[in-house]
Amino acid sequence: MGKVEAIIDIPEELYLSLSALGLTKEKIASESRKLLALKCFKEKILSLGKAAELSGLSKWDFIEYLSAGGVSVVDYNEDEIKRELESVDRVAERLKK
Repeated sequence: MGKVEAIIDIPEELYLSLSALGLTKEKIASESRKLLALKCFKEKILSLGKAAELSGLSKWDFIEYLSAGGVSVVDYNEDEIKRELESVDRVAERLKK
């Protein structure tokens, strides 16, 4: 599958400030992709796998990135959590037999 290049404009003065801090054009592009992926995952625009692909990170590294950004990977409501825990309890009981 091909790639599409997306370009962002950064005011030169701001770029010079970022550059002085050691941020190269490549690093800015990489961080921009990761932030876009985080936002798209959080807003349920992209799945975990597709967001990780956009970010350029492995799924596991992207999960860590989400966690560091305060974004939960699992989005269960209270009833869903209760059902999952009940399922775990049933499996645990079967394993004891």
